[in-house]
This record gives sequence, C-alpha cells and structure tokens, in this order.
Amino acid sequence: MTQPYAGFQGKIGRTVAGSEPWWPPRPSAAGKPNVIVVLADDLGFADLGCYGSEIATPHLDALAERGLRYTSFHVTPMCSPTRAALLTGINSHAVGVGHVAHSDPGFPGYAMELSENVTTAAEIFRDAGWATLMVGKWHLAKDSDCSDAGPRHSWPCQRGFERFYGFLDGFTNLHQPHRLLQDNSPVAVDEYPPDFYLTDSLTDRAIEMVQAVKASDPSKPFFLYFAHGAVHAPLHAKADDIARYEDRYADGWDALREERFARQKELGVVPEGTVLPPRNSEQGNDVKPWDSLPPEQQELFARYMAVYAGMVDSIDQQFGRLMAALDALGELDNTIVLFTSDNGASREGEVEGTTAYYQHLLGATDLDADLARLKEIGGPTTTPHYPRGWAMASGTPFRLYKINTHQGGHSVPMLVAGPGIPADGYRRQFAHVTDVLPTLLDLLDVAPPTERNGKPLKPIAGTSFAPTLVDAAADSQHREQHYEMVGHRGFYRDGWEAVTLHQPFTAFTDAEWELYDLANDPTETTNVADQHPDKVRELADAWERAARDNQVYPLDEGTGLKFMIRPERSSVFSETVTILPGTPTLERWRCQQLVANRSFTITVRLGSMGSGVLVAHGDQGGGYCLSVEGGELRLSHNDGRGRVRTCSGRLASASVVEAHFLAPGGGTWSASLHADGAEVASIEGLPLLFPMAPFQGIDVGADRGSPVVWGRGSFPYDGRIHSVTYTPGEHAPDSPAMLVDVLRELGKKYE
Repeated sequence: MTQPYAGFQGKIGRTVAGSEPWWPPRPSAAGKPNVIVVLADDLGFADLGCYGSEIATPHLDALAERGLRYTSFHVTPMCSPTRAALLTGINSHAVGVGHVAHSDPGFPGYAMELSENVTTAAEIFRDAGWATLMVGKWHLAKDSDCSDAGPRHSWPCQRGFERFYGFLDGFTNLHQPHRLLQDNSPVAVDEYPPDFYLTDSLTDRAIEMVQAVKASDPSKPFFLYFAHGAVHAPLHAKADDIARYEDRYADGWDALREERFARQKELGVVPEGTVLPPRNSEQGNDVKPWDSLPPEQQELFARYMAVYAGMVDSIDQQFGRLMAALDALGELDNTIVLFTSDNGASREGEVEGTTAYYQHLLGATDLDADLARLKEIGGPTTTPHYPRGWAMASGTPFRLYKINTHQGGHSVPMLVAGPGIPADGYRRQFAHVTDVLPTLLDLLDVAPPTERNGKPLKPIAGTSFAPTLVDAAADSQHREQHYEMVGHRGFYRDGWEAVTLHQPFTAFTDAEWELYDLANDPTETTNVADQHPDKVRELADAWERAARDNQVYPLDEGTGLKFMIRPERSSVFSETVTILPGTPTLERWRCQQLVANRSFTITVRLGSMGSGVLVAHGDQGGGYCLSVEGGELRLSHNDGRGRVRTCSGRLASASVVEAHFLAPGGGTWSASLHADGAEVASIEGLPLLFPMAPFQGIDVGADRGSPVVWGRGSFPYDGRIHSVTYTPGEHAPDSPAMLVDVLRELGKKYE
C-alpha cells in the first residue's frame, strides 16, 4: 500500500491499494488545461482531514497541500439549487431551481429545470473546444420529465454534456441503484453483482471517458463534472470501509465536535479567537447531549456515523484513483481540479436517525426496528440516515444544517489546485458557488456567450475569484449574497449577515431577523440585531430587492402547498396504463402516481402458468411484489424497515389474476388477491409507501435491481405474461392531494 504525498507532513497514512503516488505530478501535457469539478453531496464543512476531520482523506488532503483551501466558501442550503448555480454562475431561483426538483407549482423560480435563457458550463466549454463529460447525480430536471417519455430538454446531454453516466434523481441506493442512465438511455440491470458500489462505478466511467478522449485526440482538453451521490442518504458503504470506523464514534457527537474544532484551530482552518457555539438548541433543530442517551441508542447512533465515515473515505479513495489515472496520462499537472460540497451537513435523519429513510421522511420513527437491524446498517438491505447530532459535528464550527440559511447550511469545504495556482495554504475571502464558472472562464480565457439559441442570456451573477488564487490579500469581489430555503432567509454584505430561522406557520416578520458581525464572529454566536437596527433594516431591505429580482417568491409558509401543486398536464400519469413484458423498468415518479396515497388495482393477464415474479414495484427501501410460488398467488409487502408481510392463496390455473389495494385512510392499505374473479387471499393494515417509496419503478416478469424480497434475486417468471394493467383509484380521504384547498386557506394568514 503506497503512501500519500509526503509533503502533507505524514499526517495521513493510507491511500488506495494498488495506486501510485500522484504528487508531485509528472510533466504536464501540452495544450489547454483540463478541468475537473468534483461535487460531494451533503458533505459537512469539517468532514475532510484537511478541514479537521478524523476521517482518512489523504488524497483530498494532498490536493489541499498542492493548492488552496477556502474557508469562507458558500453554496445554497440545498442540493439542486447549488448544482444549478454551479453550472450557470447564476443564482438558483433566477435559473428556475429554487428548491429540489420534486415539484412543479408554476412559479418561475420553482420551475425545477434549467431555464432556456441561461447557459451551462458544459455548453460553454463544449462550444469552446473542450470534451464535456459528466458522471453522477444530475437533479436538474422536473421529476415528471425523468421517464423515458421525457421531455429531455433539461437532461445532461441536452444541456451541453457529450457523455453522461449517472442518475437524474436526488439520490439512489449506492449498492443497487434504482435507475442509471448512459447518456439518454437507461442502463439495463437485472441483478447487480454483490460487490457493486456506485462511487466505484462512477469513477470507473469517469476514467474511461477521460482515457477515451485523450486516446482519440491527446490535444483536446476535457471538462469533467463528477457529481457524487455520496454522502447523501441512504448511507451506504462497503463493509471494509465501515469496519475501519466501527469503534471510532462511541464517544459521541459532542466529543467529536470538540475534537474537530481543536484540530481546526491547530491546522489554521478557523481564525484565532473563533468560538465554538454551544450545542444546537434552536426550536426544531436541537440536539440532545450524547451522555443523556441510553447505551443502546449510543451504539446504534455510532454505527450510523461509522457508515457515513466509510462513505467519505470511499470518496477520497476514488478521487485518488481518478488522480492516478490523470497522472498515468501525463495530464495531472495540466488539469484544474476543484472539489466542494453542494450544501451543509444533512439534518434529514432528525433526532433519532433511521434505517428506513423513505418512511422516515414522513416523520415516522421506530427505534426497535432500527436496533434489530444494527449490523445491516450501511448494507444493501437498509436505507439509513444518521441523527442530526452527527450533522452538527459534520458542520463544525458552524450552527445548524442543510436547509438552514445560517452558516451551517451553506458553508462548505472548497479545494482547488492546478496550473498557475500556488500551493499557498488558505484563502479566507468570501466566495460563492456562482463564482466557480466565471473563475474558470477567467482562468481559461473563455468569453461567456451572450445568446443561446438566438435568444439573449441572463448575465452571470457570480464574480471571478481568480485574483484570490494568486494573492492571499486580494479583496473578495463577491460583496453581497442572498439566501432562501423553505422560508429561511439570509443576506450577506461586506462581513455582515442578517439571517432568519423561520418557524412553520408563523408570519414572515422583521422581528425574526438576526444579525451577525462575521468578521469578528464567524460562527454566529452573538446576535447583535438590537445593537444595530439600522444595519438590520439595510440588509433586510437588500434581501427583499434581491428576492424580487431573482424570482424567490412565493415563500413557503410551512404548509408545503408550493411543493404539492402540479400542472394539469401531469394528470396523464394517474391514468390507467398497460405494461407489456420486456418493458424496461418504469421510472420512479411516473410509477408513484399510480399508487401513492390511493387505491389501485393490478390486473395480470397470463398466457401460461409458471413460477416467479409477475410484477414488482419497489426495493429494499419499501415496495410490493405479486408472484407465483409453489402453486400459490402471493403478495409480498416490504415496509422499508425489514418487515415483509405476505398473503397467498392457491392458484390451480387462471387467465387473469388481480391484486386490489384499498386506501381507506389512516396510512394503510387493505389488499385482496383474485384469480379469474374469485378472491383467494386478503390482508389488512399494510403501511402506505409514501412519500418517496416505492423508490424503484415497476417491473413486469421480474424484480430487477434491489428486490422487494431479499435473497431470491430478480426471480423471473418462467411462464408467459400477456400484460399487466394498473388502474388507479380514489385517493385516501386523508391524502395530501385531498387537502390542497385546506392548506391553501391555512397558508393565507402567513403570506
């Protein structure tokens, strides 16, 4: 096992097995520089070794040693908006992506796709002569546009990338992804090999793409956008990587936070005199003292963090592989490499964490079920997320988390190295994700276009931070920046920040503005709003102007109405559909419209009797499956917590079998099975699978990818199926779809 670059003071002693040292670099290739932008998902400010973490990240630490570490780099508090801002240099609401791309309410700031009057880094670099390559998470197309029917106008290959391998959704199962795409087409997978892991696969494809470009035309530069699915939930890691951290987190998040802060001070990540805020105690965001937790919870919670650490470790390992591949090509020293995260550490596991992420999004917790699966956490049969106490530690030294507009929501690590960039330690100037594109254009002497498809483009909002690359004393050119996420507001100007922690179902008032002097209080420990009312007024008014100019309104008052409204054109996805054998796995969101919070009927027309799966919908995160086994018609329902309930009845022969699901309310289904019109079995009290599950789409004649029932693989049907028809029925009486008018009226009082 080789050692990392010795210049990093020997602090980290592990690299990828079989890789060669890749610093100092070999002589560069001739020609224009290549560009690699690596974006981690939900990675906290303190999760890399070079930012104070105990997690082994030698290759990223070496990147920091070879280039620069920014300590005041900011993104948006959510993934899709950051990705939109990164690729366009324009504020996310102005691009049309003000939230995650899982809604379509009809407001321009929340169109949930890249607008036509902006251009992407991929489009610019492609037209300027770079090969444009992408692997990983896209999340910049409406969920309703992600099926094989499209439209594809906001997919990667339609927005400038010549090659793409990854997924369109916000996250996926890293062991058994629900749907991967190669360019514009789904990748057909019946069963994943036991050792498949998405971070490795993305790296394989990235290396293949780069090698193919350079073998075909060594003079052609490339732009590679590597958008990780890690470390977003579900927290999945390889067993060896988990084992490396298995006993590391028994002391808990309070101790870890203190440990990381001490290391940040030692390394110089935080300025002298920086204060670590108290444990998060804000309403709805608080963290319990670790010592107050019972031992069984401590053991469970420590396991979650071990898996998370294994995921971060894996990102670093695969980054090392990518850099080694560049070195082998002689391109390492001719490549600008930038690494960052898309938002602060994620608090989505809330107080207790979960092994069933999709069900947990409803607010449901089941510690007993989680404890029963403790040793499975991180593997393919669970969909975990850690408790928000670990997110607090991941965001050290800042307050709060992803979604919040306080510093913990948008302060992230950023490393950059490459030709002409000095190995010069830290940069403390304020910089924002909208600055990345103009900086790259500045460094590469590429002029941004003014038109796209014959129409004028919105001007880039970011400013180049290129002067700070070569001069640690250069002033930041990014003087002010607004933030907004689900009602939380923030505005930065010249070292001051006004920010709100908005509570749902409360009015948006001036009284909720807090004020911080970040130049002297970078961790927001002292609210000075009362001492500087004029500054509060100045920044609040500036936020209002920016919000109007950037399509931020309407704000979310807490009902979630904005994320439930859909255009009339979406109603087609709730109509009866017939699926034939051989149809590729149907896309997730399209399938959910047939079953989510409603009654429905599945009708299977058989050509001949056999054994195996007739139709499957879902995966280990939750789903259901209709099969024929041992001469019986069987319905299996997986609640996402490892509990599979079944009902079955004798099936001598039949030409038509049906499964009727009734949603009477109360969060459950009742189901009955029928053969040629006669009921053969029934079951009550099956939990509804909502809001994200079933996460894998519908399969006919097999259960592809992650199976609903573990241990039998895809279990293909060996008889003949003519067709499978889904007939959606009425929504449950307490379905959110039935409450739109109520929520609309409820929200009016807070507008």
